[in-house]
Amino acid sequence: MKNYIIISSFFALILTGCTSDSVNDDPSVAYDMAPEPLLTYAEKELSDYMTTPSVNENNFRLTMQYWQEVTYVSESNYNFTARNVSNTVWADTYVNVLNNLNKAKELLEQYQPGASEISTWPAKKQNQMAIIDLLMVYTFQTLVDTFGDIPYTQALNNAKFPLPVYDDDAKIYESLITRVKTDVQHLQEGEGTFGPGDILYRGDIGKWKKFGNSLLLKLGIAVSDVNPGLAQSTINAAIAGGVITDQSQNAVFRYQTETPNFNPLYENLVNSGRNDFFGGKPFIDYLNTTSDPRVSKYFQDVDGVYIGQVIGLPGIFSDFSAPGIFAYTPETAGNLITSTEVAFYLAEAAARFGIGGSPAPLYNTAVLASFQEWGISSQDAQNYLQDHAYNAANWKKSIGEQAWVAMYNQPVVSWNFYRRLDYPALQAPPTAIANAGGKVPVRLQYPTLEATTNGANYNKAATAIGGDKLTTKVFWDVH
Repeated sequence: MKNYIIISSFFALILTGCTSDSVNDDPSVAYDMAPEPLLTYAEKELSDYMTTPSVNENNFRLTMQYWQEVTYVSESNYNFTARNVSNTVWADTYVNVLNNLNKAKELLEQYQPGASEISTWPAKKQNQMAIIDLLMVYTFQTLVDTFGDIPYTQALNNAKFPLPVYDDDAKIYESLITRVKTDVQHLQEGEGTFGPGDILYRGDIGKWKKFGNSLLLKLGIAVSDVNPGLAQSTINAAIAGGVITDQSQNAVFRYQTETPNFNPLYENLVNSGRNDFFGGKPFIDYLNTTSDPRVSKYFQDVDGVYIGQVIGLPGIFSDFSAPGIFAYTPETAGNLITSTEVAFYLAEAAARFGIGGSPAPLYNTAVLASFQEWGISSQDAQNYLQDHAYNAANWKKSIGEQAWVAMYNQPVVSWNFYRRLDYPALQAPPTAIANAGGKVPVRLQYPTLEATTNGANYNKAATAIGGDKLTTKVFWDVH
């Protein structure tokens, strides 16, 4: 099922081949349907984007130097424009995720409950609207973190705003924080919700509350360097509400063994019939140097050792370590928010602001959570921590490097930790394109189709953020 509702001329150009009475409709689908299938589709598309290693969509495994390309190394050298990667990112997020969620909201607003539902419908509707909105906030935050200023207030109303303006990224964050707080307050257990079409939590309101508070924590941590007052109040609210602390509470999309519902990693590494990726040298060298047992989960050995290729250079596939077996397994879940990720936020909150406890034990908890996530024993984690203890004198290095290792299968999240904490100390390859300015990219450039079809608003946004460049920092990245 594909339900596209076009939000700007950028997306209108994507679907110019469609014939329909309205450019806002996908001609293959009737929109007089229940909202739950739209939720299902949006959850899958969001997970697909956050998970895929496709060089046409999500190159953050390459940017974070976890992986290196075998033959075609343009994206490892930060040439994202040749494949129009940003065009696809916007299509994934705005079209496939946000517009379907927005349509689900509209259907809920239009629904007329029967006589037997009248008494229970308001509470059920409130729960469903809150769940939808939390996913919208997650997606908008991902877009802001990737591009900076983006269409927001006018983004989902093509009829009124076919050429939407770009909103200030810091103001968007303030709005997102408010939305999450409201959504969490609206979630009421025992009052009805979505059914099995909610792949993430099967309508479990208690877990959705954990998701909402964890998302709030993520938003608060992000603004720590630019608005510490807002950061601390947001973090405190999140912790007080209860965040994800256990793997059973993780927001994960459960893929299946058969096409088209298997994991995008499997799609690109197995179903494609290609061997396009192996390990990156900086990451594998770090794992080897620190004697990290997770290396055996992250990668496959080459004659008993783990070998990564120099970033930016091609190589023979069999000479280097391929991604681990998890990436060749069709039903490996897609991560949106995990207990490991949240544990690192809690450690950072303690290190920055003294919130939630002492940073050293929370750091230990975060590392332990990562070991447990990958099925490695607590004893192995304790042994590892003896040699890699928390360093209060340089907490950003401690947390930043360990988050880099732990977020191996959450590369978009890893990129955020890297930009916020400035660790690990990644170096751009000398073969990188000139537009990277000799640095690892800290944002993606806007889609080329936006520049050509929404030019006036694109130009204003580019000027406002300091230039549409890979080196331009989003508002919260100040160091």
